[in-house]
Formats: sequence, structure tokens, C-alpha cells
Amino acid sequence: MSDADEVVIISGGSRGLGLALVRAFVAAGRRVATFSRSRTPEIDDLIERDTRGAGFHWRQVDSTDSAAVARFVADVAERWGGVAALVNNAGVSQDGLLALMREDAIEQMIAVNLTGTILLTQSCAKWMIRANRGVIVNIASVNAIRGHTGVAVYSATKAALDGLTRSLTRELGARNIRVNSVAPGYFESDMVQHLDETARARIARRTPLGRLADTTDITNVVEFLVSDRASFVTGQTIAVDGGITC
Repeated sequence: MSDADEVVIISGGSRGLGLALVRAFVAAGRRVATFSRSRTPEIDDLIERDTRGAGFHWRQVDSTDSAAVARFVADVAERWGGVAALVNNAGVSQDGLLALMREDAIEQMIAVNLTGTILLTQSCAKWMIRANRGVIVNIASVNAIRGHTGVAVYSATKAALDGLTRSLTRELGARNIRVNSVAPGYFESDMVQHLDETARARIARRTPLGRLADTTDITNVVEFLVSDRASFVTGQTIAVDGGITC
């Protein structure tokens, strides 16, 4: 592959699933660029390990700052010759009944989960169209497939990503650009840290495979969708949830 064919941009790569995705693609030998609002020890470690400065790139960027996001994408594309794949991972969630939720919390979820994702995708798509190839993977949620109390706004933003996936599939398919969604269920991350053992056990019992997901369960699916092994897979939402939505 050329340098450009190896380039993967992952939003929100400093922790949680985003960090797991960054590590997985770095381990696979891809050129990985990511951004986040804060620099973490895990990001420092990745920078230090990239001794030649040729395989990993990080910048402090707020995903709601459209100008900064566009500059980040342009910098990556100019540095490595293009953008082969984009994984839209950045997202925030605030639980609470809609009737009681603060307006600023609603606006933040829409700005990060939806508007920021659309604008990042727009910037990357321009480079993919120029190359006449590319892959986009949107990290959605099983909350977009099945409703749950207290996550109405979060679910709405993630359902919107599934709509974005299907429309962009039609819009970009002729340019050999594939677009898919991955909808994780409950997995070991910050999103379940507030749950006690009783709540975790309850979720596991409701899951046909009898456990919460590990981030590897999700990164494996994302890696597959980005690879040429999925060359005829586009416009799909793939639930990685152990069967909880079946």
C-alpha cells in the first residue's frame, strides 16, 4: 500500500474505545492520526513509541471547533498524502430524563455526537473523493436500535449517525467509498464504571452470550470494515452487543 492507503483518522482517541481503536490500528501497521480535547499519559506513550515520528499523529482539538477539525484533516492529508479511512468515535453521553435535562447538556451531545461527526466526515470525504476510494465507520450505539430510559438525546444523536451512514452510502458509493456503522452494546469502559456488580450482572443475564463486551470485540469489527476483506460491505449497521438487541 502507498502511504495514503494506510492512513486512518480516529476521532476521540485518547481514552476508552477510541484509545483501543488507535492501539489496534497502530499494531496493525497503519498510519494513525487522532485528536482529543486533552492529552493523556496513554497518548504520551504512543508518541514516545513512535520514535521515527512516521506512524502516529495527535493534536489537541475540540471536535466542536469546525475550523480546527478542518485544519487537522488537511494537516494529516498533506503529511501522508491523503486519508484512506475515518472512524467517527468521538462522543459524549449524559444520562437523565429528557423533561429534566439541562439545555446545555442537550446542545453538547448534539454538537459532539452529531454536528462534529458530520463536519469531520465532510472534511475527510473531500480527500477520499479525490482519491476515488475510502472507508468511513461511524460508531453508533445499540441505544439507536432499542430505546432505554434516560438516554433519549444520546439515542437520537446515535440514530442520526445510522441515517448518515445510509445516505452517504448512496452519495459516495460511485466514488468507491464505503460507509458503515458499528453499534456497540455495553462494554467495559467509562460508560459502565458507575454500574455496581448487581447492575452488571443484570446486563450480562439479559445478553445471550452472557457477558459484557470487551473493547477488542468492537475493534475487531471496525478493523474488518476498514479492511479490503469487507470490500462489498456498505450501508450497514452492525450491532456488536452479544445479542442483546435480538
